[in-house]
Parts: sequence; C-alpha cells; structure tokens
Amino acid sequence: MEGFIHSTESFGTVDGPGIRFVIFFQGCPMRCLYCHNPDTWRIGAGERRTAESLLEEYDSVKEFMRGGGITCTGGEPLLQLDFVTELFEKAYGRNIHTCLDTSGIVFTPDDTEKFERLCGVTDLVMLDIKHIDREKHKKLTGHYNDNILAFAKFLSDRGVPIWIRHVVVPGITDRDEFLFRLGEFLAELKTLKALDVLPYHTMGKVKYEQLGIEYPLGDTPPLEKCEAVRARDVIMRGLKSELLKRKNKG
Repeated sequence: MEGFIHSTESFGTVDGPGIRFVIFFQGCPMRCLYCHNPDTWRIGAGERRTAESLLEEYDSVKEFMRGGGITCTGGEPLLQLDFVTELFEKAYGRNIHTCLDTSGIVFTPDDTEKFERLCGVTDLVMLDIKHIDREKHKKLTGHYNDNILAFAKFLSDRGVPIWIRHVVVPGITDRDEFLFRLGEFLAELKTLKALDVLPYHTMGKVKYEQLGIEYPLGDTPPLEKCEAVRARDVIMRGLKSELLKRKNKG
C-alpha cells in the first residue's frame, strides 16, 4: 500500500510528547479560514510512500527521538485511513509511540469498523476542535462539527488518550460563550489528557501569496498570548462547572 505524503520532519517538538518524527499527509476536505498549510489541501497529490519507507526514515533518526515516536498529521491523515492504520500497525509492533493529529472530520459514526482497528494501534490522538458551535464551525471550515464531536466521544469510549487543541481567533472563536461551551463538552471526555489553547497567528499568509490564493482572514491581527491564557481559563471554568453539575446529580 502507498500513501500520498506531503513531507516529513525529523525533530518535531509540538506534535505530541517528546521529540517526534512527523509525517505530513497530503489532502484535506476542510478549508479552515486560518489554515497555515494550504499546500496540503489537494487530494491525490504529494509523494507516494510505503509504510516501510517511512519507517526506514524514522529508523535513521530514532536515536534522537527522546520520549517521542511517530506523529501523522496533515492535511488530514484520516483521508488515507487504511494507510495510516497499516503504518501504525507496523510501528506499534515495533514499540514505537503512535500519535494521530486529526480534525476527525471524516469519522463515520454509522460505520466504525476501520476506526476501531486504528484505535487498537494508536497511543494518542491530538484532536483539533475548530469551533464548538455547529453553525459557526461551518462558516469557519466549510463543514459542520457533528462528526468531529462524535469522534471525540468515540475515542473516549474506547479508552484512547485525547489531547485537544483549539485555536483562538479574534472575532471568531474568542467569545466566552463558545469557550465555556467547549469546556462543558470536554467534561464528557473520560480520556482527556491535555488541552492546548493556541493563539491565532498569521505565519501562513506567505504560503497563500506563493500559491496565488487570497488569505481569507485578511488583516485579522494575531492573538496575544495572554489572551490565549485567558481563553484557556474560560474553557477550564466550563469544564469544571459541568463536572460539578454531574457530581451533584450523582
């Protein structure tokens, strides 16, 4: 089996625990307004690679992967679900820590057999929740968030550790109402291990210029780090509030 791969990175430090070998998959169905990898959108492009060739590349740098492993990101790696599963099965069999960085958008709640198989060889899922509000999510990404939230619950029910990432964008996701609701939802996840609240940045604008694409967010300013910290506090208030409600009911 071959996968369509955009690129690889040998010393990823923000793509899961430890130092990671990061594989960027080609192809993505979403069009997030703040996407900083528009060069990974096109489906069926990229370099054709086998799982064996990727693991050989990992082997060439594995001595430097302190506390790390392999992370599949993108693009959207779950567009190539069968290939990711084959890669993770081979890696898992060699005791390599496997991390999936995904939006969860291609999850199919009515047909989970292949996702069950992937869960069996996935040590961690880094799940990007773009927006907690269904309609706002559609405006932000071009898709509703139903499958994403269902995927989070699916992972939780199957005991897969989840690391949530959420980008705070001025005027889009920075409202306390939405942040609090996100926290309430996260309280439902039994396997939540971490929460990264990331400030929106404009470093991807140069790629849009190179590709001749208009940058959707125009002059939206980067978010100050202190505002991201404040947003995380609001999310945690929502999470703790929901957990308290459940405790009182129980």
